[in-house]
Amino acid sequence: MSIITVDANNIDKEHICCAISEKKGENCVASKKAWMKERFKDGLEFKKLDVRGKVFIEYIPAEKAFAPIIADNYMYINCFWVSGRYKGQGYGNKLLDECVIDAKNKGKDGLVALSSEKKIPFLSDPKYLKYKGFRVCDIAQPYYELLYLPFHKDVDIPKFKEFAKRGIIDEMNAVLYYSDQCPHTAKYIPIIEKAAKENNIKFKSVKLDSVEKAKNAPAPFTTYSLYVNGKFETNEILTEKKFLKIVKGKLWKP
Repeated sequence: MSIITVDANNIDKEHICCAISEKKGENCVASKKAWMKERFKDGLEFKKLDVRGKVFIEYIPAEKAFAPIIADNYMYINCFWVSGRYKGQGYGNKLLDECVIDAKNKGKDGLVALSSEKKIPFLSDPKYLKYKGFRVCDIAQPYYELLYLPFHKDVDIPKFKEFAKRGIIDEMNAVLYYSDQCPHTAKYIPIIEKAAKENNIKFKSVKLDSVEKAKNAPAPFTTYSLYVNGKFETNEILTEKKFLKIVKGKLWKP
């Protein structure tokens, strides 16, 4: 099966994989596609297997990544996903090889990706990436690992910005940092905003809508990071039920 590159010329007619299982099809991805169109000028690449499934890799020059990292002349993997019946058939290797070849052709020093100590939702699989030669170059609370694959010796080692390593923020109450990098945020952010209002929960959502804002975010994962009472809680995109379960007993207001 061939690999398709989604770009400014075909994005309106191509699906972008990660939300195709939604009951309303592509309706929840409009914000993601708009985000991608803006990022193409920054060097965003989106490559997918030519199937209607979740088999894709998305990456961008690290200087333009929505991530509070320092990784000059690296390519940053935003999202890398092979799911369902396409697992175990070598498609992940094929997509990663495409990324490596592209990054080398563009003169990059290596690849960098956000992962975790153990596999958790929405982050790249650490076991697979380490098997492919990625190494841990930095860590951030409570479980984040920054992984890198250098192409040469004596290259600069990527790292998190210090303020993104603590897992805490100065602001209390419930604070959510998010971006349109994932289509599911556009669907679920309004749901928990409504739930917070109806339950008298002190809640604030902070949209990271520029590279500068994302680079200066306190959260390593700028797609979605929830803090409660100043402490990081989760990077999982929450339903109303899960959100209320987390804040109940901490910020719950009867």
